[in-house]
Order: sequence, then C-alpha cells, then structure tokens
Amino acid sequence: MSTPHQDATRDRIEAELVDPLRVMGLDVEAVEVTPAGKRRVLRVAVDKDGGVTLDDVADATREVSRVLDESDVMGEMPYTLEVTSRGVDRPLTLPRHWRRNQDRLVKATLTDGSSVTGRIVGSAEESATLDVEGTRREVAYADVAKALVQIEFNRKSEKKDDD
Repeated sequence: MSTPHQDATRDRIEAELVDPLRVMGLDVEAVEVTPAGKRRVLRVAVDKDGGVTLDDVADATREVSRVLDESDVMGEMPYTLEVTSRGVDRPLTLPRHWRRNQDRLVKATLTDGSSVTGRIVGSAEESATLDVEGTRREVAYADVAKALVQIEFNRKSEKKDDD
C-alpha cells in the first residue's frame, strides 16, 4: 500500500509527463514508483490509438528521461526508468480504453455483481456496445465495476480460406 507521500510523488511525475507525451500522440496510462534496494524503479505505461510500437516506447523513454532530468520531481535518490505499453492485463477504466480495444473480447463485472462477456463492437463517451453471443448489449461505464480484455489464443478468423 502506498503512502500519501508516494501518491503525491507519483501524481507530480504524471503531471510533468502528460503534456510532453501528449505532443507525441501518447497518453500516460499509469505511473508506478517502487523501491528496489537503494534505488527506485519508475514505470511509465503509455498508449495511443492504433497501439504503441517499439519506436514509440523508445521515443517516449527519451522524452520522459529528458523531462525528469530537467525537473526535481524524482529528487536525489537514483532510479531506473522503464517505459512500457499499457498491456492487456490492465483494466478498461476510460472511454479511450474501450475504443482502443474494439473487436476484442472483454469480461465486465458490473456494479450489481453480475458479469457480461462480449466483443466490443462500439464505444462512446458514456457506454460501450458488446456483442454477447450474437446479441448487442449496451453497457454504461458507470455500471462497470471492472472490465478486462480476455486473451484469445484460438480465435477463428472471419475470413474464409480459399483452399
């Protein structure tokens, strides 16, 4: 569990990074600072429409490093910087997460305790539309307690082979 000081540091780091990364077309999805012996590990997760490439991560790493070098937000204690993409294991918490995962299978646990699993076929600012076994279902984000993309190893392609 983090302390108020750690939360304040994380929030300051995120505030420093949001605008420079936005200029690069990237959103800051998460900032984590964890102790690692006499150092700290700073993990910054980024995302953008269409997904993040290795070049995006490399560019973001250089920009984050530059911004942190020019500020005192990390203090004097040494740290290791890791810039990553958002990853599929992170919950869908914002409308842009739903939009960026269109056509992916998602399991949503609703605030009433029920759950729904379906493919995202559309999204808006207030809700997403899921295809649940051939039936479209509108799910308001306000009704979602937790939503995770489901990993599909054997998803059948909708294209038919000519063989």
